[in-house]
Amino acid sequence: MSAQGQPTMTNRITEKLQEALAPISLEVIDESHKHAGHAHAVMRPGTASGAGETHFHIKVVSNAFAGKSRVDRHRTINTLLSAELADSVHALAIDAKAPGE
Repeated sequence: MSAQGQPTMTNRITEKLQEALAPISLEVIDESHKHAGHAHAVMRPGTASGAGETHFHIKVVSNAFAGKSRVDRHRTINTLLSAELADSVHALAIDAKAPGE
């Protein structure tokens, strides 16, 4: 939770992916600190002075990805997180795998 009692972006992303994909494993890594001060970070809502949750690396293993191409896996995650991408998330790095990959 944030200081204002709202779920953090990391929590929002984690909850959405857990609910939709029932992952075997899931890591949502906030990499925003690597991009602090970039022009897009300063302009995005909730990112005063380049601070905030804007860049994430998602590592997920789920049966939902079995038989799907890399592009389809990324599309699935981007669709699930479309509201977050429209809000303050600027970039996602995605490692989406099926079990055994």
